[in-house]
Amino acid sequence: MAIVGVGGIADASHLPAVRALPGSAEAVAAVDLDLDRASRFAARWNIPAAYDSLPRMLRETRPDLVIVCTPPAAHREAITTALDAGASVWCEKPPALSLAEYDAIGAHEGAQGPFVSYVFQHRFGSAAQALRSRLADGALGRPLVGVCHTLWYRDTAYYDVPWRGRWATEGGGPTMGHGIHQMDLMLWLLGDWSEVRAASGTLARQVETEDVSMAMVRFANGAMVSVVNSVLSPRETSYLRFDFSEATVELSHLYGYDNSDWTWTPAPHRADATAADLGAPTENEASSHTVQFRELLSSMRTGTRPGASGADGRRALELATAVYQSAATGGPVTPDMLTPDNPYYHAMSGRVRDTGTENEEPLHA
Repeated sequence: MAIVGVGGIADASHLPAVRALPGSAEAVAAVDLDLDRASRFAARWNIPAAYDSLPRMLRETRPDLVIVCTPPAAHREAITTALDAGASVWCEKPPALSLAEYDAIGAHEGAQGPFVSYVFQHRFGSAAQALRSRLADGALGRPLVGVCHTLWYRDTAYYDVPWRGRWATEGGGPTMGHGIHQMDLMLWLLGDWSEVRAASGTLARQVETEDVSMAMVRFANGAMVSVVNSVLSPRETSYLRFDFSEATVELSHLYGYDNSDWTWTPAPHRADATAADLGAPTENEASSHTVQFRELLSSMRTGTRPGASGADGRRALELATAVYQSAATGGPVTPDMLTPDNPYYHAMSGRVRDTGTENEEPLHA
């Protein structure tokens, strides 16, 4: 494998994931626009080659897998260049700046691969896996009410990085760049949504995008969920709650969890049920890049499409799009509205200028 973009997430999460699975993958190259930085990264992780050109790296090392850790605006070019060279791709969130960009990227996949998948590691902890199994077999009853809150804090200095807080380079605010992890986990558990009503604001940070959004989401199964994404919350938490007819299941963590961060509470008519009775797992595997990376490698070896790719990887971006459109227009958004004739399909702001084109005119009246 090769890594493209050698900033903090590559150091903190991706190379540790590779090294946590010895014998499964070998890092052969690091790529960054800043060759000196790529070289320092390569030396730190004992990677044999460093490049400032992705095409050259692909020609000379021919990796099976490319891990993309660039800022969001650079995802598309890095992904499609790697796919066209025959390499599979694992890319950091958000997957793309828009649904249009996501679909354009997908056109570079082959019917049998290579595929691009995205970093949604919260799906892969043992507790989330157990809950999904209990939902599939109906053990917890109907999903009724939910909470999906990403309440984080990012100060003014955080936005000194030039690409942050701008539609054209980050694609959106906390709805895209922060809460997308919890939203993906919610969607992976509860399934398809049917309607979004949302509001957003830029309350405290000097950014183009929102710094907080709130939404009420209806699901096809009838459940209703409150979704909040914030970078203004001093006591940070990532909180998900799912109320089923047979139990409440809660997750309270920040950037990752293990079983101890989950609470399984029986409904009053099942007061004697234990967490194990409700489906809490006995095996304790924390959510992490390592666990998702292991699953990705398994999919590559069997030639199957990995999770968090294709239509499965698109769902969180669809929901983010609906939140932005509803917040901007004041009306409800349904999935059938997210088509190529919709300006929000092309840019989360609904404006052509935020796709990086020369046209400054809005796509909608």
